[in-house]
Amino acid sequence: MSISRRNFVITASAVAGGSMVLSACSSGSSGDDGNGGHAGTDKYTGTVTVGTKEDSTGPAPEIKGAKKGGTIRPIAPDDFSHLDPQQIWFSWNAQAANLYSRTLTGYKIADDGSMTLVGDLATDTGTMSNGGKTWTFTLKDGLKWEDGSELTVDDVRHGLERGFSSYTTNGASYLQNALTGTAEFRKVYQGPDKGKHLDGIKIDSAKKTITLNLKLARPDLNFTLAMASYGPVPVKHDTKEKYDKDPVSCGPYKISKHDIDKSMTMVRNEHWDPATDSIRNAYPDQFVFEFGPESLPAADRMIADDGDDQYALMAYSGVPADRIQKVLSDPELKKRSWNGLLTGSYYYGINCKRVKDVKVRQALNYAWPLEQIRKIYGGPSAGDFATSILSPDLLGYKKYDAYGKLTKPKGDPEAAKKLLKEAGKEGQKIVYAFPQGQNYDKTKVVIKNALEAAGFTPVLKPLDSTNYYDQIQQIDNQFDVMWFGWAPDWPTGFTMIQPLFDGATIADGSNNISQLDVDWVNEAIKKNALIADQQKAGKAWQALDERIMKELAPIIPETFQRRFYLHGSKVGGALFDPNFSAAILYKLYVKA
Repeated sequence: MSISRRNFVITASAVAGGSMVLSACSSGSSGDDGNGGHAGTDKYTGTVTVGTKEDSTGPAPEIKGAKKGGTIRPIAPDDFSHLDPQQIWFSWNAQAANLYSRTLTGYKIADDGSMTLVGDLATDTGTMSNGGKTWTFTLKDGLKWEDGSELTVDDVRHGLERGFSSYTTNGASYLQNALTGTAEFRKVYQGPDKGKHLDGIKIDSAKKTITLNLKLARPDLNFTLAMASYGPVPVKHDTKEKYDKDPVSCGPYKISKHDIDKSMTMVRNEHWDPATDSIRNAYPDQFVFEFGPESLPAADRMIADDGDDQYALMAYSGVPADRIQKVLSDPELKKRSWNGLLTGSYYYGINCKRVKDVKVRQALNYAWPLEQIRKIYGGPSAGDFATSILSPDLLGYKKYDAYGKLTKPKGDPEAAKKLLKEAGKEGQKIVYAFPQGQNYDKTKVVIKNALEAAGFTPVLKPLDSTNYYDQIQQIDNQFDVMWFGWAPDWPTGFTMIQPLFDGATIADGSNNISQLDVDWVNEAIKKNALIADQQKAGKAWQALDERIMKELAPIIPETFQRRFYLHGSKVGGALFDPNFSAAILYKLYVKA
């Protein structure tokens, strides 16, 4: 599978080692003093709502104290790997896409981190019928490309159809699967390059409508269509493979210069009309991205705050662990930081094929030493203890604590021993697999000690981080517990629970590393996926989350990890993006 926002969560962690520079979602429930003092970091409302036509009407709400003008200078270790919307799934690329590309729907993000799904190119969040198999959207008036030409429903259809083309293999495939009813969607349709359109997509140019007729019901499709992968592409200016280097803008900025792996400059798109956009503010005259600096030198530059760096920010990699305390203990630096919790969560998957007794899996949850692990990560500033499958940024999330981890985060060996004795499994061997790296080489020690104290016989299996996932995602692996992590592609429970616990997904390479295959879980997933009212669906997913953890215990939740960033003294409006776990670029402004 292509690198997605969720894959990035687990991939980045293996690479980060001791720096813990991981993506996150906005929260402040850790009870420490590590919040950055910016709106949207001290509290997380946990709310995701579906907005109205009025919510979808521009312009975006003004930001107090912000004014137009100046240059913002984002710094990141890597260039954007893709700029073609249909090639974008990775969160860093999606951050950039938010400046030059728009989608049928999108998220209006409030200062407290709460999100409202609204119409972006569309007048609202769409009209669903036929049990979730039919969706219709109407385009707003006044939408234009950077050359001043009208953005049409034909362009929107073209972007959606390009996701089937042979040269767009890095983007999301949810819509393609739903339109064709198969994961092998390219066998059904190969894209629009030969002038053929997909039967499942109908447009009415006069009414400015586009209707999607799905083979698979998707009541949350309006969330899916907020992904950058489903942005429009002008039919007249589609350069196919070359489009990835020079996309045409329909957002507030356009690319004016790109020096690969060094820098990229984006300037105002004069044909973007803020009256059509309820999401983006677009205060700076330009963004000048700098690629190359890793997290430590970038953090040191932000701390020094010299010259052009006063207008810079850490846009992708966060403050490394060896600079966190300096930032938190210096009031001036703390004012120039922002942070939030990971979108999704880290956890330890229990191989239910090997550890078949639920009491043993429950005992592992009681035994696991969350506090000792988090201390190695950096303490409370590294994140919050996780006790659920769903993370705080998902619709329907509710905090619960099935195994007393919030009251006894160091572990409860006596409760674990009691369960092992009841199961007749005292001394059971547990093979624990983890990726080799600075943090995990340390956490293995506290995990081993905790398991021994609880009556288990632990066996440690460090694995090469370069092929770690290839090894644990084999159905015949020899591991009982495996470190893992997952982040959803949009904020509903479907994208967290279905990939991880649907028995139909079990296969080599599957993310269902627990290999859970339970009839009532599989049926509940199918049922919940068809609930049209997403507020009701959220409650259903939360109830399933809690039942899975209490009755089956297929995972050991670890942490909702936190990432800190720094910006220069002339940067305003730094808010944590609950979707991409960084700055909301289109809300930034240059201070007078």
